Amino acid sequence: MANIRDYIAVTAAYWGFTLTDGALRMLVLLHFHALGYSPLDLAFLFLLYEAMGVVTNFLGGWIGTRFGLRSTLYAGLTTQIVALTALSFLNPGWVGIMSVAYVMGAQALSGVAKDLTKMSSKSAVKLVVKETEGSNNLLFKWVALLTGSKNALKGVGFLMGGLLLEYLGFQQALWAMAAGLVLILITVIVVIRQELGKAKRKIKGAELFSKSREINYLSFARVFLFASRDVWFVVGLPIYLYSSLNWRFDQVSAFMALWIVGYGIIQAVVPRFTRKIDSNLEGARSARRWAGGLLLVMLALTAALQEGVLSPVEQDMVLLGGLLFFGGVFAVNSALHSYLIVAYAERETVALSVGFYYMANAVGRFAGTLLSGLAFQLGGLGFCLAVSAFMVLVAWLSMFPLSRVADPKTA
Repeated sequence: MANIRDYIAVTAAYWGFTLTDGALRMLVLLHFHALGYSPLDLAFLFLLYEAMGVVTNFLGGWIGTRFGLRSTLYAGLTTQIVALTALSFLNPGWVGIMSVAYVMGAQALSGVAKDLTKMSSKSAVKLVVKETEGSNNLLFKWVALLTGSKNALKGVGFLMGGLLLEYLGFQQALWAMAAGLVLILITVIVVIRQELGKAKRKIKGAELFSKSREINYLSFARVFLFASRDVWFVVGLPIYLYSSLNWRFDQVSAFMALWIVGYGIIQAVVPRFTRKIDSNLEGARSARRWAGGLLLVMLALTAALQEGVLSPVEQDMVLLGGLLFFGGVFAVNSALHSYLIVAYAERETVALSVGFYYMANAVGRFAGTLLSGLAFQLGGLGFCLAVSAFMVLVAWLSMFPLSRVADPKTA
């Protein structure tokens, strides 16, 4: 019962953090685009955020296993408060490299905070689901609910960021979010009384690198899966909506929020419309099938948006509708991946495996973020989508080894 109570507290804290994380992304993106930053400049603002995710997930798994998930949760919330406060003191008089460097530094802190908090909550799921007959399917449902609800709230955060920027302004919005996180931090300190996920044995440095064939293949696929989304989502789409369709800040944020909320809701209910996952092998086969579906969606969307195929108005309608449909299929893929990493992990070192996997996730987001600004600057949103299709192809091919042979230790 205590473990479940603490897990609920960890999850609630993650939800609160997620709101500020989504809002901060929209605040930075829209505020600095309005100041005249190019698409590539905007991508650079997020690069350290993603790069620090790689480092944090790599070391965070060891920290969580060595000192417990409570410590990593506290550290994540505190670091985000510092990042929001630091960014609010950005001097409007700074120009060029000085301004970019300061924002990148604050974003780096936020990247550390996000992945410490994420790793804490997702690792905790493994600890509260007992290993019994049928536990694979129960674990799938719990992971899907956590991941889906988090992403739905991130979408709300996107909308919140646009509204705060429109009606409060950049600095006041950051102060409001920092104050909210202070209250959340105080609450979890009071509620959580014991450690979660602290290993009973000493963890060797070599264990930071995954030795599981399954986790390595899954992590490789995750790199390309998330790069395929971020290559058009991070910079290309919002700038296209703002500059080409002349949408306002709040309209851009509303569409981005709709995409993320829908994506999160579908993630949460994935176990209801996929086959029952009663083994890791069946989970891997399902992930391979849905990755193939995602590839078909992206190829069809890319072909439909070729010049001369549709009128400009029709292209915009197909683009927005197609990307929403992509989000639904992508959500199923992401939910299956999130289940598999927790299922493959050993209970005592779950934080190590989850940290390694989300390090790969951060590598994909880093690559997607950089390519989003670069591809959009070179060839517009259409080029971003073509690069995305290639990324999905690699992710799909990477799932074949996992869907053929079961792991006797985890199946």
